[in-house]
Formats: sequence, C-alpha cells, structure tokens
Amino acid sequence: MGAYDLSLRQHRSVIALEDGRKERMPLDTALREYLESNREEAQQRLLTWFEGAARDLPWRRERTPYRVWLAETMLQQTQVDTVRGYYTRFLEKFPTVHALANASLEDVLKQWEGLGYYSRARALHRAAQVLVETGDGSLPRDVAALRALPGIGAYTAGAIASIAFGIPAPAVDGNVRRVMARVLALPEPSQRELEDAVTVWLPTHAPGAFNEGLMELGATLCSPRSPRCLLCPWHSLCQARNRGEQERYPAPRSRRAIPHYDVTAAVTIEQRPHPATDPTELRILVAQRPQEAMLGGLWEFPGGKRQPGETLPEALRRELLEEMGIIVDVGEELTTVKHAYTHFRITLYAFLCQLEQGEPRCLECQDFRWATLDEIRALPMAVTDRRIAAALERWVQASA
Repeated sequence: MGAYDLSLRQHRSVIALEDGRKERMPLDTALREYLESNREEAQQRLLTWFEGAARDLPWRRERTPYRVWLAETMLQQTQVDTVRGYYTRFLEKFPTVHALANASLEDVLKQWEGLGYYSRARALHRAAQVLVETGDGSLPRDVAALRALPGIGAYTAGAIASIAFGIPAPAVDGNVRRVMARVLALPEPSQRELEDAVTVWLPTHAPGAFNEGLMELGATLCSPRSPRCLLCPWHSLCQARNRGEQERYPAPRSRRAIPHYDVTAAVTIEQRPHPATDPTELRILVAQRPQEAMLGGLWEFPGGKRQPGETLPEALRRELLEEMGIIVDVGEELTTVKHAYTHFRITLYAFLCQLEQGEPRCLECQDFRWATLDEIRALPMAVTDRRIAAALERWVQASA
C-alpha cells in the first residue's frame, strides 16, 4: 500500500524546513547568566528528587550501552508503559549487539510488530551490523561517532553518551523541551537554545542521572496540562510558574490539517484444482513492502490508495495490476480498519478476492508468497494488516 508514502515525505520536508529556521538561535546572555547563577541549586534539587522519585523501569536495572540504546530507541514517540513489554521480549530474543546483527531483518521486525515507527527497528538492526562489521560490536564512547550510526540522532546520542558512558552531553526530547521552556519562559525555544541551556546545568559528575531526572520530571510532573508544580523540585526556579503562566509555555505548535485516505487491500485466496478441506491448508497472497518505503520490510495484503472517481473495487483491481501484474475478481468486503498515522489517517477496506488473470510478480513490492494462516501469523505485519489477518481467521472459522 505504497500509494500514500509521498504524502508523508511531503509533510516531513515542510516540518524540516520550518524547524531549520529555528536551529540557528543561540542562548542569549541574560538566559545564560540566569542558568549559571542557579546551576548548583538546579543540579542538587533535581538529582535529590530523582533519587527518590525515579520509576522502576526495566532498562534502569542494568545500564549497559546496548540496553540504553535499545530503550532510548524504543521510547522515541512511544509511551513508557507500551515499551516495557517490548523491551523485555526484544532483549530475550536479541540479548547482545552480535545477536541483533546476526538476526534477519524479518525476525527483528517481527519482534517490533505493533510498536510502530518501524524505521527505528530497521536502523537499529543496520547499526548493529555496522558495529559488528567495523569493530567488536561495542558502541563508541563519543557523541559524534554515535551520531554517525544509522538511526541515532542528537537526542539518542546524548542519552547513550551520558547514561551509559558518563559523558556530559545534553539529551533533549519532548519532555525536556517542555520543562526547560517553562523554566526559562521561552515560548518557542530552538533546539540549540535548549541544548545550550541543559549543557549549562549538566553536572560533569552525574550527567546521566541529570538527563534521566529531567526526562522523568517532564514525564511525571511537568505535564502539558495541569502540571503538578508544588511537587516539582524546580518550582522556585521556574519563571513560567513565577508568572502563573505554566501552561502557556512552550507555545503550542501550529497544527496542520491531517489528510484522510481510503485504502484497499486484497485478501486473495489461492485457487487449487482440488480445494483444501482443512482451513490450515488455505494459502493467501501476501506481499512484502520495499525496504525504503514506509513500513518497509513488513508484509501486507496488497492494495493501495483509492484515486478520485474510483470505486473501492476499481481501486483495488488497479493497484493489484500495478503492484503485482495480476487481475483479481473483487468479492465481498471482509473488514474495515481505521488507523491514524502521525501525519495522515486511513480507512482500510479489505476484500476477499480471487485471481482472475496472470501470475503474481513483484513490480512494486520486495517479495511475495502464498502463505498459510500459520505462516501469516509468523510474518511481521503492521497493525492494520494484522487486524485484517484476524478478520480472515474469523471468516475461515465461520465458513468451516
């Protein structure tokens, strides 16, 4: 279903252009003086608070560089409670960098299934391979070298460097942005301003604990709405609170209209000279998305976006012809799935289909296969296609 990938790239390019205009803003003299004059108090208050308030999280129990890297990657744009189980299961399957590097991408994506933002998993896997191919599998003790690895940006590099190696590097995520914007009463802080501000307060003797404490503060007390200021260790240092304007900082970012697409998917059951009487012997056509595409490497029930003026069956027939060179007979609707991505929403209509003409081949896919229900369960799929697979299993059971 690659038809909606371009829209995502367009959104990202607009965001990158707008963010780029703000990156050049340095920390001004007055703010720097304020930070320097309150450095020791800020350090002492936050570290003392974090020592007693830190949540018991699985990635905090054994802080190896690999575990810190894995946790910080999983936690990007994902809630802590969601990550807990995935982190534990992933480590059980891939306990070391070498184990991850030697695994197939399909196995890695399967362990990641349901966590979303699958480019993180692909980059994590590739970075592990780079570490093994170019060294002994150890993560470098250098921020610039960490940032050179696939999938590791400024925040993740700072988190790994400070937490795993004790290097005083800032790690600014969304929670930290909110806290520091309020402390300094900055309505639209740039990334440069925030990193400079955190660096001023970052203690050389405990940079990891400070960064974690700052993230914890934003996650548990300094919430977007109704922050619990009376419990905050920095309440007396917070300029936004002193003005009684906590929720005004940072200023909300402008929201763009989120487009919606109607998308189709074909659940094509293989026709045999002697039809299978056992449901477990049914074989269904599935395709693997190109590695460079959104949801790359995942398996799906092939199809794509409806164009203006098309009916859903017409869209599905066109997509299957373009993607796999086949003509299908579109039958009854199996299920409808609604899903929201970061920059767009879809309503996905899945239809039972039969192969009418041609033999499947990959014109716009990475691979394809005729898979049994058991095999489909083992393949890595996005949550939308996994819901289609569940609907298929219910249909098979009802038809038995």
